[in-house]
Amino acid sequence: MDLKKAKKRIEVLKREIEKYRYAYHVLNQSLIPDEALDSLKKELYDLEQKFPQLITPDSPTQRVSGKPLKFFKKVVHKTPMISLNDAFLKEDIKDWYERIKKLIPTEKKLDFYCEYKFDGLAISLEYEKGILKVGSTRGDGKIGEDVTQNLKTIEAIPLRLKKDINIEVRGEVLLTKEEFKRINKEQIKKGLSAYANPRNVAAGSIRQLDPKVTASRKLDFYAYDLIGDFNLKTHEEKHQFLREMGLKVHSGNRRAENLEEIFAFHEKVSKERERLPFEIDGIVVIVNDIQLFEKLGVVGKAPRGAIAYKFSPKETTTIVEDIKIQVGRTGVLTPVAILRPVEVGGVTISRATLHNKEEIKRLGLKIKDTVIISRAGDVIPKIEKVLKNLRTGEEKEFRMPEVCPVCGRKVVEDEGGIILRCLNKNCPARQLEHFYHFVSKGAFDIKGVGPKIINRFIDEGLIQDISDLFDLKEGDIAPLERYGEKSSQNIIKAIQSSKNITLNRFIYALGIPHIGEENAILLAEYFEEKNNNKEIRISDLIKIGASLKEEELNKVKTIGPKIASSIVNWFKEKKNIEFLKKLEAKGINIIPVVSRKEKGKLKGLTLVLTGTLISMSRDEAKKRIKEEGGEVSETVSRKTDFVVVGENPGSKLKKALELKIKTLNEQEFLKMI
Repeated sequence: MDLKKAKKRIEVLKREIEKYRYAYHVLNQSLIPDEALDSLKKELYDLEQKFPQLITPDSPTQRVSGKPLKFFKKVVHKTPMISLNDAFLKEDIKDWYERIKKLIPTEKKLDFYCEYKFDGLAISLEYEKGILKVGSTRGDGKIGEDVTQNLKTIEAIPLRLKKDINIEVRGEVLLTKEEFKRINKEQIKKGLSAYANPRNVAAGSIRQLDPKVTASRKLDFYAYDLIGDFNLKTHEEKHQFLREMGLKVHSGNRRAENLEEIFAFHEKVSKERERLPFEIDGIVVIVNDIQLFEKLGVVGKAPRGAIAYKFSPKETTTIVEDIKIQVGRTGVLTPVAILRPVEVGGVTISRATLHNKEEIKRLGLKIKDTVIISRAGDVIPKIEKVLKNLRTGEEKEFRMPEVCPVCGRKVVEDEGGIILRCLNKNCPARQLEHFYHFVSKGAFDIKGVGPKIINRFIDEGLIQDISDLFDLKEGDIAPLERYGEKSSQNIIKAIQSSKNITLNRFIYALGIPHIGEENAILLAEYFEEKNNNKEIRISDLIKIGASLKEEELNKVKTIGPKIASSIVNWFKEKKNIEFLKKLEAKGINIIPVVSRKEKGKLKGLTLVLTGTLISMSRDEAKKRIKEEGGEVSETVSRKTDFVVVGENPGSKLKKALELKIKTLNEQEFLKMI
């Protein structure tokens, strides 16, 4: 093949290889098998070796070329590569919006362009007549380093644009999560330490003096801005122009008409985050109108017209306020760090398990230490590191107890001295029936919190006694296996809404021996009378309980000597009073019981229920009747005042009609109560 034919063939090969590169990296389309593409590249390489005078800077063979550099040259950015201010909350974005709105003409429409905020390395690409001439790092924003050779190794970066224009492109070099895993596997095989995150590897790869090392890392690239006047009116048009020039732009970026659309985009991307092939740490929100963006100018080192709306961090710092011991169902003592509440990974975290005394020793942790806490994806919160340089001298050493903090019995070492265990089978921490009763119907009735969840919370160190339920945050529950964001929100909502409780249900929840739902109502009425029918608080209940006398309680209907003794003795127990005080400190608010003697709308009436009610369950209907002073009977007799008839009533309706007892449909019953 002569020079003329070689030149023609080389040009054809370059165009074809570029077409396949563009399809694969920009359009996400694979037009030919990788092996076929490799064959075309090999043919091009062989021709260029035969005719080296035909080698050009935009040839695909030049992606890895030249000898390793001794150092990087400095590059002055004609337009500074400025950074962005951060926002983490909706309020931050609203404040930013209000600030910029004051600086633009009122008649101008303000819309935005929202982009994925890549967690990689920002770079600049300078093209002359469509050919890549200089690629550089951001550096200090004004001066970067010339890393052109290394950037040429990235297939997603075109060596030649679709048009022969002079242009500067800004974008981000990334490493995919899969490639990061592969590189770390190789590191470990070599006996070297694993890299911390993809961003560090991407940055380190670009600053390799040998481009062959960079090429081995399989880096990726996305363009997000261009410098220069191309008669474009919006940032959205910039992205379209970049795409037309053959540059890779993320297809998920969107225009937003208003704040609500910004928030919706942020939420959508946040949910996608873990499934994306690369790391992102938020979105970038930019004033779409280029003239308005430029008019807003720069304040400090950041443009007024753009902001980084970041996700909740996966790692952050907080203070260990205390370390408490959790005694599990098997008697194992587990230290739990009580944290100053902090948002991590989108949820508020208030505690983290420390597993055992060896973990505390490994961390060198003290109470009041500042720590780094992490929660990536759905991982359980973990204390990663103690920031010992931030100690003030007020920190306290923590030692595992020698006795069980619940029952006071001496604990024993287990499993090589790492695990401590309480062997007392009667230890209250190992008695779960009270926990189950407390959250059950008729008591606090916490929806969605049953025995299985209580067991899990105890095993995970989230609760020591039942009052700890009211301290839980979404972030304490969400990381547990099979508990997502939605279910944790529902559980916390149910727990918090149960804080307002009628006095009779509160008394029933305490689990006083021999006090069922009916006696709890009578006892509540008695307590209210003792409190002169004023609003009763838990502290009032403690005072009344301390003054109770069995002979007085005996006068209350259905409360005999045995039950009276049980009530008096319960209020004498110190641990019970401490428990009441804990509940008061958690914000439990007692609502007065509706007295059947004076206040009830159904005072002196007996009702029978038959059929299915739509608006409430049978148990709820019974409870409402009792709260309104009525009696519920299971059989219809001449003493029955009303029969409440739901869907598919049974034989009780027939009996009511025979005895000419007045019937109520569901709407009439609801109106009555």
